[in-house]
Amino acid sequence: QVQLVESGGGLVQPGGSLRLSCAASGTVFSINAMGWYRPAPGNQRELVATITNGISTNYADSLKGRFTISRDNSKNTVYLQMNNLNAEDTAVYYCNAVYKRRASGVSLNSWGQGTQVTISS
Repeated sequence: QVQLVESGGGLVQPGGSLRLSCAASGTVFSINAMGWYRPAPGNQRELVATITNGISTNYADSLKGRFTISRDNSKNTVYLQMNNLNAEDTAVYYCNAVYKRRASGVSLNSWGQGTQVTISS
């Protein structure tokens, strides 16, 4: 099992920036991808950004150019740099990890508790 602890959320004015962090812990074979999601209509979670352990990244189209995801594999930590924030970015941001307990195992998902990001003047 992978445990995820997010940090870095808070209140920021429109146009401001925030950097979220998510640290993964636990004894597993590999953590193949980590990423960030936020709530979407219909009780779903929409992709914000993901990054593999090979540093391949994927972003929601609407967020490209403002958000940047990065990863420190030595620390099992993923970061989300968010710039030029606006009110529509207000949400709880959830960290996700896709991992395997053993080499031949299936891929599993773990979620963090979420960190609140509020954009307001």
